[in-house]
Amino acid sequence: MACDADILPVLLGTHGQVLDIGRTTRIFPPHIRKAIAARDQGCTFPDCTIPAPWCEAHHITYWSQGGTTSTNNGTLLCSHHHLIHKEQWKITTHQGIPWFTPPPHIDPTQTPQRNHHHTPHRT
Repeated sequence: MACDADILPVLLGTHGQVLDIGRTTRIFPPHIRKAIAARDQGCTFPDCTIPAPWCEAHHITYWSQGGTTSTNNGTLLCSHHHLIHKEQWKITTHQGIPWFTPPPHIDPTQTPQRNHHHTPHRT
């Protein structure tokens, strides 16, 4: 019944802010983008120094593959690093930090990497 009525679960933060809107929309609304920007502080691609205002919120699990529009499934990427689609990089998170695994043609060992520029104190 809930599906037929377009009722979707919504995840709220400690102060009532919406952090997850499921699959109601592909575009990250401003309040979720702000939460992602506060967490990531800039482009999360390894070694990139582009600040948050110049980045876009990006789905870690692609929307086309069933990914949700949420803080847990979002990360900031600058326009240059949208190449991850074309080159088939994989993004995973560990303790809320995005890790990027390069495709075999870039790194045959496929060693995961992360950006230390914006959040050097977190491991």
